[in-house]
Parts: sequence; C-alpha cells; structure tokens
Amino acid sequence: MAMEDRRIRVLIAKPGMDGHDRGAKVVARALRDAGMEVVYTGLRQTAEMIVNAAVQEDVDAIGLSVLSGAHMHYFREVMALLKDKGAQDIIVFGGGIIPDQDLPQLEELGVGRVFTPGASTEDAAGYLREAVTQRWQAQGEG
Repeated sequence: MAMEDRRIRVLIAKPGMDGHDRGAKVVARALRDAGMEVVYTGLRQTAEMIVNAAVQEDVDAIGLSVLSGAHMHYFREVMALLKDKGAQDIIVFGGGIIPDQDLPQLEELGVGRVFTPGASTEDAAGYLREAVTQRWQAQGEG
C-alpha cells in the first residue's frame, strides 16, 4: 500500500483512575474526522492494558490523556513497556493538565509531543501526520 493511501492508526487512552474523558473523546473524534483510524480504550486503563492494545491493534501512535497529575508515572510506564515489547517505534504523545516544568522530562522519556489545554485538535492531527510519515519513511514502509 502506498504511503499516501495508508491511514494512520492511533490509540487514545485514559490511564489511571481519572474519570474525565471528554477531552480524550474530542481528540479521538477530531483525529477520526482528519482521516485517521482511532481506537479509544475507554476509562481506567493500566499502562499494560494500553501497550497490549497498541501492539494488538498495530497502531502508529498512542495518545495518553492525563488529568490526574500522575502523568510522569503513566508516561514512564508506557514508554518502558513499549521498549520491553520491542514496540518503541510507536509514537507516544499526550494531553491534559501537564505542567510546563515536566515537559523536558517527558521529552527525555521519548514522548513526542504534549498538547495542553487550549491546543487545537488541528495541531494534534498535523503533528501526527508529520511524525508518523517520518516513522514510515525511516522504516521503509508505505
């Protein structure tokens, strides 16, 4: 399948006990409307559940929505599990209430981008198109 014909596959997940998923659903819908295939895992997912779903669904990217303040824990855990499963090529991005001072640490972990309140869904879709296309080109896919 040619790269331009291939659809980006994204998993949107809500880790932990945070029960607020409106933002995650808005992002999932916007990415779908932008032509991507989106898998939404629902609420209260563990890092292991998220990574297992991502591998099983053969996604290009994982988006974590974290409002609980436990973002460092969940991103760290997801990144470690992806590495353990040999799936560290899956792009990880996030959104939610994440303090600016934590952004450099998330970048060091390998998180591609974090979208905080007020970010546009168009920015998220554009970021994914660019990042996933670069991933496909680097892997000789498409």
